[in-house]
Amino acid sequence: MARGDGMGRKARAASAMWYRLYETLDADAGSPRARVQNLLVQAVVERFLAPGDALPSGRTLARRLGVARSTVTAALRRLMDLGYVESRERSGYYVHPRVQRHFADGGAVPKEGTPSQDAFWEQRFRMDLSGQRNIAKPPDWQDYRYPFLYGQFDARLFPRHEWRDCVRASLSLAGIKAWAPDLIDRDEPSLIRQLQTQLLPARGVWVGTDEILVTAGAQNALFLLAMLLVEDGRVVGVEDPGYPDARNIFEMHGGSVRPIPMDDHGIVVGEAIRECDYLFVTPSHQCPTGVTLPIDRRERLIELANAHGVVIIEDDHESELNFASHPTPALKSLDQTHNVVYIGSLSKTLAHGMRLGYVAGPAALIRELRKVRRLCLRHPANNNEFTAAQFIRNGYHEAYVNYLNGIYRERSQALEAAIRRHLPAWRFRQREGGSALWVQGPANMHGDEVAAAARQQGVLVEPGHVFFSDDRAPRNYLRMGYSSISAEDIDEGIRRLAEVPGVH
Repeated sequence: MARGDGMGRKARAASAMWYRLYETLDADAGSPRARVQNLLVQAVVERFLAPGDALPSGRTLARRLGVARSTVTAALRRLMDLGYVESRERSGYYVHPRVQRHFADGGAVPKEGTPSQDAFWEQRFRMDLSGQRNIAKPPDWQDYRYPFLYGQFDARLFPRHEWRDCVRASLSLAGIKAWAPDLIDRDEPSLIRQLQTQLLPARGVWVGTDEILVTAGAQNALFLLAMLLVEDGRVVGVEDPGYPDARNIFEMHGGSVRPIPMDDHGIVVGEAIRECDYLFVTPSHQCPTGVTLPIDRRERLIELANAHGVVIIEDDHESELNFASHPTPALKSLDQTHNVVYIGSLSKTLAHGMRLGYVAGPAALIRELRKVRRLCLRHPANNNEFTAAQFIRNGYHEAYVNYLNGIYRERSQALEAAIRRHLPAWRFRQREGGSALWVQGPANMHGDEVAAAARQQGVLVEPGHVFFSDDRAPRNYLRMGYSSISAEDIDEGIRRLAEVPGVH
């Protein structure tokens, strides 16, 4: 009797496991066969089933999952084709032994007496990027209640209904004919038109359709420019503190990176710039300080660059996110000699994961960039280009940006008030826009240690040290984003941060 009870409990536990797995799958994710197939793959990948384990019979699985036996049989046959399971005569289905090699933690174990796969490949690498300093963010940041992270997205704000309308338009026969073909090296004409007539003029930039290239985000635009323009010996000026990936991209392509100091008003226009071939700047909301470069300093920068043949690469970072004043015109709008290359982005407002950006510059430059882009990725996903064009044309983008500015104004004010209340020794400059606050803690504060300790309390912050070119720079800075945290959670998040050792 006891043995029977034990076997019954084991069977019930197994049945419950399969039911829980089945419930985790999206009910709308394909046919019943596809759901069963995905469930079995999940059971293998997540080690509910080990290589060599026997699967329950088709009849048992069908009963436990509440599906037809034919559905289970079809799923098992497909998994045999994919190599996940094998059939043994008069025995049933088993997890294929080779699955262990593909999903084992740490990868395959090298044979004795042979070099590891890492060493085999490392000796072939043309460059070693392991020494680069990069911004790091936890992949599970959405599981944290208080994510003060820049560049992350609050899904609650996304204009789902408006975007759905535009996606539906892209799925009409006319829409599919527009975006489905391979455009080789061209872009969706409707998006180029919207950029030319709507977004760029709002920044004071007027260009022809042959002077715009769509990219897979602003960083992709920067990479393409570096690939085309930067070579060994070229001097590239970057803001200090500034965008780490820009610094890394230029160094990767052989550029001699020269840090240009910042003050309370933005980049310092002085002698250091004269010796540059290229200058990368973020004048709208400087990364990471958020400072907006004043118009008089913009004019001096243009004048100095023109006098010394310096090409300015302007990343118009978060230019549309303004809630304290009217936006200052882009540097490109002041350019009379075509020495400013403009980079814009749709990702910063729509969704960071969308990866849609663009470059505006002289036609000769855009022609060559188009050739480079073709070799890299031909063109960005054209269905996204088409949908984004509809979104802008229908007025949804402008309305959404206005909505975001209201939300971000509220969050910015809540963050500033919370810091004044709970961390009065911290210093920051009041923002005119953007989605993050650059804060300076006491001189003895170590940003990396504070970030690690805060994470244990459910609070995520970004250490500011990585933004400085010199590894010996002060470590008492943090960047505090508010794009992914609600205004209601900000005060409690800062209160918890104030309890972390080392912040005072």
